Amino acid sequence: MSVFEKSFFYQEIFQKAYQKSFHEAREKAIQEERLLTIELLLEIKFGSEGLELMPEISQIYDLEQLELIKRSFKKLNTLDELRGLISSIQTSST
Repeated sequence: MSVFEKSFFYQEIFQKAYQKSFHEAREKAIQEERLLTIELLLEIKFGSEGLELMPEISQIYDLEQLELIKRSFKKLNTLDELRGLISSIQTSST
């Protein structure tokens, strides 16, 4: 191990970079899991017509918003209700 690698400053920078990378990878994995779950729920509940909303839903990156969509399937009865939810999320994000 070089003197450079032993330095406190180097170790601190390395640790911060590692934590940031780990956090970003974790966030991406959670996002992908939620999108896959939403896709499955769309197909089960609304068939291929529901899957047509995936390109729009895939543009939502906020994990809380994706969780809201996922949990809404218990109460949703129509695609129009889901479209309204997506629209309200997109409106609140801008």
